[in-house]
Amino acid sequence: MIYEEPLCSYLKSEEFLRPLGLSKGADLKFFPLGQGEYNVNYSFFHPVSGQKLVLRINKGSQMHLEDQIGYEFMALKYLTPSGRTPKPLFCDREHKLLVMEWLPGTALDYQSHMEQAAGILADIHSVPVPKDCKLVRPACPAQAIYEECRDMVKHYLEWEKADSEVCGLLNTLMEEIGKLPLREPSAAPICMVNTELNSGNFLINPDGTSYLVDWEKPLLSEPAQDLGHFLAPTTTFWKTDVILTPEEVRAFVKAYIKAVGGRMDCSLLAGRLPLYFTVTCLRGVTWCAMAYREYMEPGRELTNEDTLCKLKAYLRPEFLTNLLDNYVRKDFLT
Repeated sequence: MIYEEPLCSYLKSEEFLRPLGLSKGADLKFFPLGQGEYNVNYSFFHPVSGQKLVLRINKGSQMHLEDQIGYEFMALKYLTPSGRTPKPLFCDREHKLLVMEWLPGTALDYQSHMEQAAGILADIHSVPVPKDCKLVRPACPAQAIYEECRDMVKHYLEWEKADSEVCGLLNTLMEEIGKLPLREPSAAPICMVNTELNSGNFLINPDGTSYLVDWEKPLLSEPAQDLGHFLAPTTTFWKTDVILTPEEVRAFVKAYIKAVGGRMDCSLLAGRLPLYFTVTCLRGVTWCAMAYREYMEPGRELTNEDTLCKLKAYLRPEFLTNLLDNYVRKDFLT
């Protein structure tokens, strides 16, 4: 249950209950569903329809948006035609929360669910972008990721408790990846991308439709940005201990193109993927560096012990050296 005030009183008010078709006084019981770094989620049942729903409460914005929850709500409305995302019911921007449908499924397994993941991303990327789409569209997406990395890594590099060896490796990664053609224009099709494709955000159902949840940072970009993020070692290792081989990466791309089935031009995908694959590796470790400092300092509202363990793993000199030698200085995908 939720006991925090004034949230508890608000969830019993007509203001919250009316959009659900309920009268003041309706008894709702909320159950913890999990939390990330910037959101807390609860499940509850609609007392009339019996439908299981999700209450998502926003605590911060990675995108530095004033209306983070409204942005996510808007993205979910755009993506409803895919059939692969939760349908949003309503959003309360003042209280920074939204209600959406609960979806069944288990987390993605990289050894057995790659074909399902390819189908999910193919369906999402194939949704036509609305003419008045208000999602953020970076002019140079790869360069935007790099600039985000530069901002994040500063938090660690300027920290008095930072490890000097780690700082050196992070600086080297920034320098070498900064030499890539990050501003190179692309004629690839533009679609709605998730940008945060760790295995825990997929809900896999062997006998039914599978889904992608957690639309905190959607953008308008090219499909290679999502695929690069999904396949990079800094993503696959986050919730598991898996690092994909080049053969597994190529097999997934082939499955994705097959799942797209001509709904979108994929002719440039293979050529654009290495750039996003590499810059995603940088994003993973620079975010971890920033987050590790936040975890080590007082005042952070949301914490997660599993996350802290992974932050430490990503900042080990051995992990950073492996990225540098085998993913930056070598073309992993050839």
